[in-house]
Amino acid sequence: MNDFIPPLIDWAAISPVLVVLGAGVVGVLVEAFVPARARRAVQLTLTLGALAGAVVAVGLLWDSVHAGPRLAVGDSYDLTPFGLAIQGIVAVLAFLAVLVMADRSGGQDAFAPTAAAVPGSRYEEEARRAGLQQTEVYPLALFSTGGMLLFAATDDLVVLFIALEVLSLPLYVLCATARRRRLLSQEAAFKYFLLGAFASALTVFGIALLYGFAGSVHLPAIADALAGRGDSPLQGLHVLAVAGIVLVAGGLLFKIGAAPFHTWTPDVYTGAPTPITGFMAACTKAAAVGALVRVLFYLGEGFDAATRHEVQVLLWSVAIATMAIGTIVGVVQTDIKRLLAYSSIAHAGFILVALVGFGAAAASAVLFYLLAYGLATVGAFAVVTLVRERLTTGGGDEHDAVILGEATHLAQWAGLGRKAPWLTAAFAVFLLSMAGIPLTAGFVAKFGVFSAAVDAGAWPLALIGVLASAVSVFFYVRVIVLMVLTPAPDAGLGDGAARQADSGAATSARAGEAGGTGGAAGATATLARPAARAVVTVMTGWGPAAVVVALCAIGVVLLGVLPASVLDLAAGAAKFVP
Repeated sequence: MNDFIPPLIDWAAISPVLVVLGAGVVGVLVEAFVPARARRAVQLTLTLGALAGAVVAVGLLWDSVHAGPRLAVGDSYDLTPFGLAIQGIVAVLAFLAVLVMADRSGGQDAFAPTAAAVPGSRYEEEARRAGLQQTEVYPLALFSTGGMLLFAATDDLVVLFIALEVLSLPLYVLCATARRRRLLSQEAAFKYFLLGAFASALTVFGIALLYGFAGSVHLPAIADALAGRGDSPLQGLHVLAVAGIVLVAGGLLFKIGAAPFHTWTPDVYTGAPTPITGFMAACTKAAAVGALVRVLFYLGEGFDAATRHEVQVLLWSVAIATMAIGTIVGVVQTDIKRLLAYSSIAHAGFILVALVGFGAAAASAVLFYLLAYGLATVGAFAVVTLVRERLTTGGGDEHDAVILGEATHLAQWAGLGRKAPWLTAAFAVFLLSMAGIPLTAGFVAKFGVFSAAVDAGAWPLALIGVLASAVSVFFYVRVIVLMVLTPAPDAGLGDGAARQADSGAATSARAGEAGGTGGAAGATATLARPAARAVVTVMTGWGPAAVVVALCAIGVVLLGVLPASVLDLAAGAAKFVP
C-alpha cells in the first residue's frame, strides 16, 4: 500500500492565484448572504480589490523569482519570471476589463437582469422592471481570471487542462448574459461551448499521447524523453510525441483564436456583452499565449532536428494562415465588433511569428506584444460600449428617448468625431497601435516579434507579417476616416432633435428602465410611435469605461514613446528557459 506524501506548498509563490480564486469563492457567498441593494457595490469592491491584490503580489514576488524558478506545489506549479510576467499582464488587463463591466452609462449595465430567462418572456420583462441586477458576473470573472493565472504557471499537463477548464467554463456563461440581443448572445455562448469542448477534447487526447510516450505529464520529463534521456519504452516513437504536441497546441491555439481554430471568434465577439468581449480578447489571449510558449519552449529543449523542423513547419503554416484570414476577411467587415474580432485573429498570427525561433528574444517580444495589444483591445471595446443607439421621435420632449444597445454598424460611426472628439481621438490611437504605426505601442511590439523571427532565420515569415500588417492598415484607417471626415447620418436633424441628442443621456436612462429597453414589448411599443428613429449618441461623463479609455490611451502612447523600461522588464522575464 502506497502512503500519500503531501507536497510542500510555497504559499507566497501562489499568492496571486490564491487571492483571485479566494475572492471568487467569497463572491459566491456574497451572492447568497448580502442584501440585494448592497450586493453590486460589495461585489465590485471585492473584485477590484482582489485583482489589485494580485498585481501587488506579482510585484512582491518579482525580485525573488529572478533568483531562480520556484516549485510552489511539488512539480505542478513552477513559478518562473516569464510566468509571473504573464500573471501580471493578465491581472492588470482584468482589472481594467472589470471597470468596463462596472460601467452604467445611460443608467444600465451591459448584463441581463436574469440571464437564465427566455428572451422576450414576461419573466424577463418583470425582472427588468423590478430593477434586478446580474452581479454574478463578478465572481465568474474572478474564477476565469484565476484559471488564467494558473494556466501560464504550471509544468504539469493535467493541471494545465484543469486551468483551461477553470478559465473557460465561466466565460461560456458570461457570453450568454448580454442585456440586449439576447438570442444572439445565447447563440454565441452555445457556439463557444461546443467548439471549446471540442478543443478541450483535443487537448486531453494530446496529453494522453504524450503520457504514453514519456510516462509522465510533467513537461521537463517529457523533454527528457524527447532527448532520449528517459527510460520510457516508447521513446523511439517520435510520431506519437509529435502527434501529442500538435493536439495540445491545437487546444491552446483555439484559445488564442489562431487558424484553423478561429471560426468561433467573430460570432462570439459579436454576441457576447461588449465588456466580456474585451475581457476575453485581452486576458484569455495573454494567458493562452503564455501557456503555449511554456509548452513549446520546454519541450523544445528535447527536440531533435527532425522534430524541431516538424513543429516549426506547423507554426509557420498556422501563423501564415492566421495572418491571412485576419487581414483579408477583416477588410470587408461592416460591424465594428466583427472587425475587432478579425483584428484579434490577425494579431494572433503576428504573435506566432515570433515563436518559430524558440529563443529568449521571442519570449521577450511576446510579453511586450501581449501588454501593448491588451491595452489597445480593452480600450477599444470600452469605446464601443459608450457609442449607443437612441430611439427618438425627433420632438422637443427630452423624455421621449430610449437608450438602446451599442451602435456597432460602421455606418453609424460616421461623424463621431464631431459628437465626441476626445473619444474619437482615443479610439484612433488604439486603431493606429493595432496597425503598428510609429509612436504607438503596436509599432514597438510588431518590430519586436518580426525582429525575433528574423534573428531565428525566418525572414520570409517576418516579410509576410509585414505585408499582412500593411494590409490591415486599410481597415483601421478606414474607420478613422469614417469617424472624422464622413458626415453623421443624423447630421440633418432639426435643432429640437439636436438639443434632445445633447441632453438625453441621463433622462433616457430613466425612460429605458421604466420602458424595458431590451424587451420585445418595450421595443415594439416605442417603435409604434410616429416618426420614431434611431440616432447615435455617445455616453459622456467620466464613468468607469471612460476612465479605462483614458488609461489605456495613455498606456499605449507611453509604451510607444518610452518603451525602454518595459522592454527591459520583458527581457529579464524571458529568462525562464530550462
